[in-house]
Amino acid sequence: MRIRGGTTFTSAPLLQADIPEFCQKRSGAFFTPEDVARALVAWVDPSEPDRLLDPSCGDGQFLALHRRCVGVEQNPRSAAAAVTAAPWALVHEGDFFDWAARTSERFECAAGNPPFIRYQTFKGEKRRRALELCARQGVAFSGLTSSWAPFLVATASLLKPGGRFAFVTPAAIGHAPYAAPLLEHLVATFAAVHVVAIREKLFPFLSEDCWLLFAGGRGGTATHIDLTVVERFAPDPQRPEPTVKIALDEWRAVWGRRLRPYLLPRDVRQLYAAAAWEEDSRRLGDFASVGTGYLSGDNDFFHLRPSTAQRLGIPSAFLHPSLRSGKGIRNGAITKATVAGWTQNDEQVFLLKLGRNARLPAPVKAYLDSAAGQIARVSYKCKNREPWHVVPNVRIPEFMMSYMSGRSVKLIRNEAGVTCSNSVHALRVDDPVTARKLLPLWASPFVRLSCELEGHALGGGVLKLEPREAAQVLFPSAKASKKMSADGLEEAIGVLQRWRHYGERTN
Repeated sequence: MRIRGGTTFTSAPLLQADIPEFCQKRSGAFFTPEDVARALVAWVDPSEPDRLLDPSCGDGQFLALHRRCVGVEQNPRSAAAAVTAAPWALVHEGDFFDWAARTSERFECAAGNPPFIRYQTFKGEKRRRALELCARQGVAFSGLTSSWAPFLVATASLLKPGGRFAFVTPAAIGHAPYAAPLLEHLVATFAAVHVVAIREKLFPFLSEDCWLLFAGGRGGTATHIDLTVVERFAPDPQRPEPTVKIALDEWRAVWGRRLRPYLLPRDVRQLYAAAAWEEDSRRLGDFASVGTGYLSGDNDFFHLRPSTAQRLGIPSAFLHPSLRSGKGIRNGAITKATVAGWTQNDEQVFLLKLGRNARLPAPVKAYLDSAAGQIARVSYKCKNREPWHVVPNVRIPEFMMSYMSGRSVKLIRNEAGVTCSNSVHALRVDDPVTARKLLPLWASPFVRLSCELEGHALGGGVLKLEPREAAQVLFPSAKASKKMSADGLEEAIGVLQRWRHYGERTN
């Protein structure tokens, strides 16, 4: 039995030719580079005397490289292709988590490429089985967990004492909160844990960056995490030497159990860590609250152009100017002149803001009952709120921040009292004195580096800063600032931008 049905990477040319692009991304019908598969198999079992498990074997690429192997595959066509590719292999067709919970088989090693199913589609009975299995191993994952992390915990549970595995993982292993429970489990149950961070994409046609993970000596306890930072993957039957030996105490206490900061040189990390411990240094969350804007449920319906509102007779009292995306964030402030420009340009940025108990004039009622309104009211968000036409969480923040950024994260004052959608962050100041002192430093090299460190790469060169990440952005004390070279900080920013492929041409 096998788990699949989500975004994993296989090497099946027949699937790649037969599945439309959208379905291809969801089913994961993509080639795994053969040299990557060959290296991972060699890392766990160079002489092939042991039994190897591939828990998501696809069309059998990993199985074809090992003569004593077992695969699990949910897709019947892929399972049949795996049998053809590796006729000596035992291939179970079905859900991996179901099979893992019932099997008594144990293996000396495992290798493969688990499904990268994001939490939005990793749900239902499959998710329940996966999280229950992990809980029995002492690992508790959050509701935002993608499938690959529970997949590896389940695989580890099937290894014999002394066993080892090697897998392709998303680069999210270096920053995602749900990766922390996985890594904690691995260092507690394996004698060696080794992550290979690769800057150049293993899959050039995907936005997803991939790293490699090895764990060996099942039943032992690791004293540190080995990290190898490389520009590109180099096929080698031997694992590369680590470039950094990560002390677990530092990884936990200083970096919040993230590996991404270790892409930077040691001296930069030390300066940043020292600044974080300075008594007068502050995190953004110490003096401000960061949240998201409203979610309308149907942006085209709930945002009107001035000309449309005038034609429909909708009073201006029911319209509120809104910053709909981070593209509207420029240095400085949103002023009344900015809003006047939106009006003059007839931009579709005026939110239909209706109170829960407000008396609605006839033109507004007519708009709600229009053909567009009939479509909007049955959208997922609208049909699940009462009344459907009242957009919740419409706030007037003091500052707004870009959610997804290119070169840098933008912060802008809201002098015009506009609201904002969930495409940008809404920042409310809790301590005005500290905010007046520190927010002018937002564009400084140190704070820009902090945004890079606390955020994460989304793909296509984009830096994504979730609210919890934005709250961790660090403003150094005056004492700490004196120890830092602006040139060194700019160089460090450039390193992290290269790792998120900012400025690179993408397909």
